[in-house]
Amino acid sequence: MDRVRANGATLPHLVPDGISGEEERAVVAVIGAGPAGLMAADVLRSAGYAVCVFDRMSSVGRKFLMAGRGGLNLTHAEPEPVFVTRYTQGGASLAPLLAHFGAAHVRSWAADLGIETFVGTSGRVFPVEMKAAPLLRAWLRRLQDPQFGLPVAFHLRHRWVGWAAGGELVFEAPGGEVLVRPAATVLALGGGSWSRLGSDGRWVPGLRVEGVEVAPLLPSNCGFDVQAGWSDVFRQKFAGSPLKTIGMAWRLASAAPVAAAQALSTYAPLLPMRRGECVVTATGLEGGLVYAASSDLRSDISQSGQAVLILDLLPDWTSDRVLQAVGAPRGSRSLSSHLKSKLGLDGVKLGLLHELVSREDMRNPRVLAAAIKSLPVTLVATRPIDEAISTAGGVCFDAMTPELMLMAKSGVFCAGEMLDWDAPTGGYLLTACLATGHWAGKSAVAYLAASGTLTANTQV
Repeated sequence: MDRVRANGATLPHLVPDGISGEEERAVVAVIGAGPAGLMAADVLRSAGYAVCVFDRMSSVGRKFLMAGRGGLNLTHAEPEPVFVTRYTQGGASLAPLLAHFGAAHVRSWAADLGIETFVGTSGRVFPVEMKAAPLLRAWLRRLQDPQFGLPVAFHLRHRWVGWAAGGELVFEAPGGEVLVRPAATVLALGGGSWSRLGSDGRWVPGLRVEGVEVAPLLPSNCGFDVQAGWSDVFRQKFAGSPLKTIGMAWRLASAAPVAAAQALSTYAPLLPMRRGECVVTATGLEGGLVYAASSDLRSDISQSGQAVLILDLLPDWTSDRVLQAVGAPRGSRSLSSHLKSKLGLDGVKLGLLHELVSREDMRNPRVLAAAIKSLPVTLVATRPIDEAISTAGGVCFDAMTPELMLMAKSGVFCAGEMLDWDAPTGGYLLTACLATGHWAGKSAVAYLAASGTLTANTQV
């Protein structure tokens, strides 16, 4: 027997290589050992039902652990009416779920696991330890603690491949094909990004064959490629460099299309402006501000073949102050030395100006000052889906009941990133996964109770 592993740590959860005959009659099958699946399992076993969790990987919560490497962002502390607006897709469907299990509930849930949290200056919520592994270890221990319900059985290296003709779940496992006939199923299969961590989107065709409407999986919170690519000189010198303390503006996807030839004066009123930072990549841009815009940028590119970001390289300076500094006499100094001395522009910001502004315009103080405050960057493609932090698209809410049960498959519930919603980073992704997992678990409990086919505390 193996043991459930979290970030290399061995935990006392026995995981058979195969499934015994009795376990083939599992009360509830949860497929996917990420946050949504674990939350559904937690809810179900707390209600007294036996649960088997299946996952194709050899350890649980891999993407969750990877997301927490730089500091696990659990949720966001902003007011609930504002919080729900961050879901640029699927927000109306998620609203009741987030009201039931939202940011405050996430913090309480973490506290129940013994994980203290704090609110950062940006409003993001983190564990005090800033790591995902302690939380996951505590959670897995609770899932095995008899005082909280029946211990959850984990079956790793089990890839779900669909349903058999008789309705059984079919898994590819190390010992061969495994059939399981549960009384209810929760699918928490993830999206299509970071396939090496378990989310590869291979479940999409199988659900479509069953008559389930699934919107195409698209990269979200991703990088973008710039038009014509960077020059060799700029790429070699600045790829990987952060653009710090900038403003960024972009056209909302809900706004009317704007022709590329239109003046920025016409384009700009449609743009929100945010402060933050991003990173220059070998092919374009990525990072926090770009991720926040990814849904709108992706939509723009889909509609017109390109999207435009407007960068303010000196957001703390007024336009008049920039113009005055640019136009000040520079004597024998080079333009680069002048811009560094008078405006503090150097490094990647200065390199970006030389990359995107013509030599003639660089010599024109008014045009250069305008570029510093409003530098257009044309984007033409998202980076590949497997590089994205998350994906948009998935099982359409119209294909499910309000309880997240598939209309085409009675007793089958869906949760997590495999649903058709989209949100930026900042705690919104994880909160929605936990909320939908909690909702699907509660709905499965109600379904089992109403069906009368199984009762709580049934042993497997």
